[in-house]
Amino acid sequence: MSVVSNVVYRQGRRHAAPESLNATWELLRQPAAMAWIDLLDPDENEIMAVASEFGIHALAVEDAMDAHQRPKLERYADIVFLVLRCARHVESRHRVEFAELHVFIGHNFVTTVRQQAGPDLQRVRRGMEKSPAMLSLGPEAVLYAILDQVVDEYGPVADQLEARIDAIEDQVFAGQAEASQRIYEALRDVTDFQRATHPLLAVLSDLRADYAASGMDQELQHCLRNVEDHVIHVVDRIDAFRAILQDILTVNATLVAQRQNEEARQLTAASLVQNEEVKRISSWAAILFAPTLIGSIYGMNFAHMPELGWRVAYPAAITAMAVASASLYLLFRRRNWL
Repeated sequence: MSVVSNVVYRQGRRHAAPESLNATWELLRQPAAMAWIDLLDPDENEIMAVASEFGIHALAVEDAMDAHQRPKLERYADIVFLVLRCARHVESRHRVEFAELHVFIGHNFVTTVRQQAGPDLQRVRRGMEKSPAMLSLGPEAVLYAILDQVVDEYGPVADQLEARIDAIEDQVFAGQAEASQRIYEALRDVTDFQRATHPLLAVLSDLRADYAASGMDQELQHCLRNVEDHVIHVVDRIDAFRAILQDILTVNATLVAQRQNEEARQLTAASLVQNEEVKRISSWAAILFAPTLIGSIYGMNFAHMPELGWRVAYPAAITAMAVASASLYLLFRRRNWL
């Protein structure tokens, strides 16, 4: 069974913890009774059983079974359906994980449907049970406590994101190659965080209007306003994180371009140096080639080479070699190859 806890309260105090949902339905027939049923990853049959007993609208049930909902507030007759997105920072993966929490509120019941990564509702329950006066205000007080817990868990996540952004700044200016990947990962988490928190402002505004219109307890209205203030603070921080990351991304792109330009300049300089060396080597090769060519021609020892019988053949060959080499040397010097 996915029923984590199933408790019935009367006048703000724990009355019973039924072992089955059917027993809960029986206890709710007593006056001033309120049930809080917490479901963890329930299957369709379990959700349908709760929906059938409390008369929850089919569209709300469909939303509860379908993940990837944005934070929202829906009203179906006397039942209120909320979708909240909870956040936690996974240090080992440097990621922020989000989970959905679905809350159904009626005149005498609260049903929470959550995922594994959802908030610690047992902590919320213990806190509420220590304050019977608040719990006696009914399901709206439980809803406030749940909202307060979800929003309180945003704070440490925002702190971890801020620390990650500071580390990313150090990586960018240190020229670390993985900085670009870290920036995009942080931007993705910040974007998801914005999607989780921005719509919550409208949800809280609508709830406050409902509480004021229904004459809800003033203290509870003040508490809800305090939660809204915390959400506004978190939203402002997350928006600032996004702006900072976009600036870091621009700076990183500039620094990467500068490093690439410097590398290209160094490669160009090295290429120019190599070209100069090639010119020198080619020039000396050409200078040495001229006498080698002459010497190789007269080293073939053919029988009919008229120059071999000349008395001045050897001085003429030496002179030709010297003139050819000197001419090439002067030519290459004029062109600054040597």
